[in-house]
Amino acid sequence: MIATRFLKDNKGQTFLIILGITIGVSVQIFIGSLIDGLQISLINTTIGSSSQVTLVPSGKEKYFKNDETLFQAIKRDERFTAVSKSLDSSGFLFYDEESYPVLVRGFEFEQGNQIYQFDKKLIEGKLPSEKMEVALGKNLVEELGLSIGETILLATPDRKTVDLIVVGVYDLKVASLNKSWVITTLPTSETIFDKENQLSSIETQVKDVFQADIIAEEMFASLNRKDLEITNWKSQNEELLSGLAGQSASSYMIQVFVLLAVLLGITSVLAISVVQKSKQLGILKAMGIKDRSASLIFLFQGLLLGVIGSFIGTFVGVGLTYLFSNVVKNPDGTPLVPFYLDSQFIAISVMVAIASATIAASIPARKSSKLNPMEVIKNG
Repeated sequence: MIATRFLKDNKGQTFLIILGITIGVSVQIFIGSLIDGLQISLINTTIGSSSQVTLVPSGKEKYFKNDETLFQAIKRDERFTAVSKSLDSSGFLFYDEESYPVLVRGFEFEQGNQIYQFDKKLIEGKLPSEKMEVALGKNLVEELGLSIGETILLATPDRKTVDLIVVGVYDLKVASLNKSWVITTLPTSETIFDKENQLSSIETQVKDVFQADIIAEEMFASLNRKDLEITNWKSQNEELLSGLAGQSASSYMIQVFVLLAVLLGITSVLAISVVQKSKQLGILKAMGIKDRSASLIFLFQGLLLGVIGSFIGTFVGVGLTYLFSNVVKNPDGTPLVPFYLDSQFIAISVMVAIASATIAASIPARKSSKLNPMEVIKNG
């Protein structure tokens, strides 16, 4: 009751402290959510539509047997969200007396769509379904001047030539892939390269992308297959991981300094409050209030200020994050940074702010406990 009355008596100071805590918590939530959203956007852009853990043949081998038992075992593993077979081989595409190096990729599209989303990336025509049908990338089609329904000639490394019918055009938003990938069905790829019942890889995506290296190691140990190797996106994207780590470190540093500034503000303002309320504290002590109770007055003030400022700051921080994601957009209209909130991070931020405000009040609380009531009353 006394703590609340002191806060009401100094509305200006109370408002400044709550404002400081509000700004601190809102900045923490805004910066943290912004960095998390940016990381999710980067991950989705770079590896969101690609294999995250991949089984490939070991050594110099390029292919391995299409083992349905192995494939189904991986599909049953709850750590994976998508599993797809692929049969890839290089070749040369000939059209209008020009040759182009390409990579022919054979998929079972029901599985492949779960990783690469070919059905959503298709901009013209349809996905291959019959023998010798293929889909080409937007950049390659524009460079060749091709149209849906035209026939192209493909030469394999074994000097075999086949005619392929262009039935679709896709856009993976990566020029190098749009120029080099020739997408087709798994049976067509087997026929072109004479690799019946063979695969070049089994591609997967995992629930927790940052556990990909651990999952790959555990899978390798459990499979115990000398003819297979298991790669993961983390080992192949060290620069991306370094960038993500740098973003996280900068976010933590900003949050620490913001919190430190809030702590100093609370401590200084409450220390002034002790001086301002020294006469009242002296009278209370003369009336019998104990030193511990006098300290608790300011600890309760810190707690109350922390709770009020933290909850207001949470709403402000969430609002800023939502506003930023809806106002700042890419040229295609999608958010530059997607709206993302981590409830655990927000809860921790609130708890840390409340605890910090209470701890910051401990310094003026100790000062109040040392006041001599006789000296305070005597000096007025």
